[in-house]
Amino acid sequence: MYRRAHAAHSYAQVSLPPMMLEGTMRSRLRRLVLGATALFTAASALPAAAAPSQGRAEQHPSRDGLSAVIRYTEYGIPHILAKSYADLGFGTGWAQASDEVCTLADGFVTLRGERSRYFGAGAAAGGALSGARTNLASDLYFRGVRETRTVEKLLAEPAPVGPSREVRDMMRGWAAGYNAWLKQKKITDPACADASWVRPVTELDVAARGLAIASISGEGRFVDTITAAQPPTGAGTASGTPSSRPAARTPDAKAVAKAADELWGDPGMGSNAVAFRGDTTANGSGLLLGNPHYPWQGGRRFWQSQQTIPGELNVSGGSLLGTPAISIGFNSHVAWSHTVSTGIPANFHQLTLDPADPMTYLVDGEPERMKKRTVTVAVKDGAPVTRTQWWTRYGPVVTSLNSQVPLPWTGTTAYALHDPNAANLRFADTSLGFGKARSTEDVLASLDRHQGIPWVNTIAADRAGHSLYTQSQVLPRITDELAQRCSTALGRTTYPASGIAILDGSRGDCALGTDPDAVTPGIFGPARMPTLQDAPYVENSNGTAWMTNADRPITGYERVFGTVKTELGLRTRGGIEDVAAMADRGRLTVRDLQRQQFANRVPAGDLTAADVTRACAALPGGTATGSDGKAVDVSEACGVLTAWDRTMDTGSRGALLFDRFWRKLEQAVPPAELWKVPFSAADPVRTPNTLNTDAPGFAVALANAVAELRAAGIALDAPLGAHQFVVRGGERLPMPGGSGRLGVWNVLEPQWNAAAGGYTEVPFGSSHLQAVGWDGSRCPVARTLLTYSQSSNPESPHHADQTRLFSGEKWVTSRFCEKDILSSPKLEVVRVHERR
Repeated sequence: MYRRAHAAHSYAQVSLPPMMLEGTMRSRLRRLVLGATALFTAASALPAAAAPSQGRAEQHPSRDGLSAVIRYTEYGIPHILAKSYADLGFGTGWAQASDEVCTLADGFVTLRGERSRYFGAGAAAGGALSGARTNLASDLYFRGVRETRTVEKLLAEPAPVGPSREVRDMMRGWAAGYNAWLKQKKITDPACADASWVRPVTELDVAARGLAIASISGEGRFVDTITAAQPPTGAGTASGTPSSRPAARTPDAKAVAKAADELWGDPGMGSNAVAFRGDTTANGSGLLLGNPHYPWQGGRRFWQSQQTIPGELNVSGGSLLGTPAISIGFNSHVAWSHTVSTGIPANFHQLTLDPADPMTYLVDGEPERMKKRTVTVAVKDGAPVTRTQWWTRYGPVVTSLNSQVPLPWTGTTAYALHDPNAANLRFADTSLGFGKARSTEDVLASLDRHQGIPWVNTIAADRAGHSLYTQSQVLPRITDELAQRCSTALGRTTYPASGIAILDGSRGDCALGTDPDAVTPGIFGPARMPTLQDAPYVENSNGTAWMTNADRPITGYERVFGTVKTELGLRTRGGIEDVAAMADRGRLTVRDLQRQQFANRVPAGDLTAADVTRACAALPGGTATGSDGKAVDVSEACGVLTAWDRTMDTGSRGALLFDRFWRKLEQAVPPAELWKVPFSAADPVRTPNTLNTDAPGFAVALANAVAELRAAGIALDAPLGAHQFVVRGGERLPMPGGSGRLGVWNVLEPQWNAAAGGYTEVPFGSSHLQAVGWDGSRCPVARTLLTYSQSSNPESPHHADQTRLFSGEKWVTSRFCEKDILSSPKLEVVRVHERR
């Protein structure tokens, strides 16, 4: 394990060049004093040529209240200029509402526990802020959080446990900006125009959204079972004696481990990122390519902006909707991105119950009564619904991992979920620290001080040529020693297999404990985080920290962080192959990062296509039998796959056939039988290999894929883009990229709809792309792309403009410095303020 030395870190403010404003908008530039008053006086005097177009009416500056200047450039990207953190939050809230008011408002309905009131109790909850399947479950959970004043208590904590004054100001300002937009503008998005559920918000709502995002991989995944868990039948009644209550049933350990692995290994969130050290680049500065994979619809979208407080902060990048700080981005000195980690952000405690009362559990023989949380939810066209939740010192009682794998609450045993991120409001401060950073060391300093990253790794590069990978995240402090000493019989299977700890909750000596450098008890401190600095490259594609760099494996971390010397996913293998070759080649530039993003190479194809075509050609009579027992002529497929270029470019012929075949092959052939050469920890990037075409499922999968495409009227050699597309405003846009299961870097996980022509929508995939480096100037060299565009509103001109760029594998040249912002041919200046 690579550990860093810990010293006292201090934040340095970003030194900015003199700000410039354009006097005649393409002829004469005037120097603008950095002081906030002079800045805003000058901004208010911009000439008519810089005035907003008819899409955004100009707002006149106010003598009091919060205000900001928003400069829009191409693709509706706002550059928000403010004189304080509260004003910056105001401008950010305003601009986010302008693009995403319906999505944001829907999220605030969730956080207030009012989805059932407006949309019906049984309707799907959407999944943006939790894994709740129904509105009722979502409401019962989030209303419970609100009624117990969880967020208020965290806001009252002094920093760094609670948010800093700067972040509090940004949250307060964000709420004010959102509210001002609602008051001063008319909603044109048909998703919520004239809807009664679009209401003003408060700082508390903004903080609650941040907490929901932090805990979405912990408590957020278990909302259904948290709100449904009830004591065994007969508890608390005359029939509820120990002899009449259900006997303890031990869950199947292997089923629990498998379910937990699937739960935290699902494709709902992902990403790639790579940082290169200066000696691999053309000019000695670092390079960073960030490629997060996130939902294309709903409240987990990214949103682009630049945030500037002259002399204090100047950062550009993507924010998660409803949050005031830049989540991933860059400034004049450093760039960073995140990838969803393999760390398990929650654990379970198995409770020993009082034989006389299943709502009381024992710790060191002493009884503790569960806390009863009774919540009432208003329901549309129906009577209010009241339900009870049960909470312990560890967290809520849960009764399942999923619908197939119960964790039974019996007369003797129950299970409690522990999620340290359910008390984590530190993400925004950590991100704000990144925005102020001047180096990768400063990025580490922010991580060390705030310890607020909930479920992701951090990859960074800086102007001086440093690279950084760290799995610095909030995890329950489950050491291997603690798991060895305190795991229950069930936990002794689940922890080694999946990293899920199930600890004996009846023993006080099984408490999680405290690291001396941890900001709060029960989590790991910075010294234990898997970290690698200044390697020629650091890369992560949601694999474990172990293979961040194939030549410098990281080891020595606790199992809860992830595994060591275990098989890698195809996307990790392909990513390491690509970036290691790039580092070896050297002389890298931002253009090389752009090429890597859209290479669309299919590692699964490189590994297997030759074997597939040989086995295909050897099938007797050129036929194979499908799962329905029918013979299928697959001879044409052999030639198509032989000619395939092994990419997922929109023009690639054979890509769709291979994609459909590979998905069916994984279903038909068990993982242990898929390869002839097994995995070897001595050669992790190149093993396993050699497809086992002798497996009975091979020919079945090929037959099924061919039959499926023919039944849909799709030619086996059809170009991918003809059948992998999205429709925006009636325009059909072909989509490049492919599934992570194929190992493709540029991930798309599209929806298959054969009747509609193939893959016809993308719920999830590449999102806020950034390729960042530095040259000799003060301005970073950055290319960005928000794949699904800036606005969900179909009436917006920025609903699909960047999606068209993504279709054509094109990028946006970032306008970071003042001279670039002010020279934009699409420049609009909007001055926004509170109206008192």
